[in-house]
Amino acid sequence: MPRITYIESNGTRHEAEAELGSTVMETAVMNGIPGIIAECGGSCTCATCHVYVDDAWTEVVGGPSMMEEDMLDFAWQPKPNSRLSCQIKVKDTIDGLVVHVPSRQA
Repeated sequence: MPRITYIESNGTRHEAEAELGSTVMETAVMNGIPGIIAECGGSCTCATCHVYVDDAWTEVVGGPSMMEEDMLDFAWQPKPNSRLSCQIKVKDTIDGLVVHVPSRQA
């Protein structure tokens, strides 16, 4: 199972095992990761699962779709490495992924 590290804005690290085919958001919710609210349940309509993908992982994860880009306009302090964690699918290639959780969600 791929492992994902979530880093809170205060520096606290949480590591979780993710099921293939799930999303980074679903993994966060199942593991009680603070700061991932996921109000819409993963339908890309709320921007409350916003994360910053660690620079070492941006190419592996890839960029947002046009629909996701539109939702990121509503995210708290979006950056070039912003993604909605509900849109990042868990696959073997993201084993070791590191994402940073913003200090608040939209």
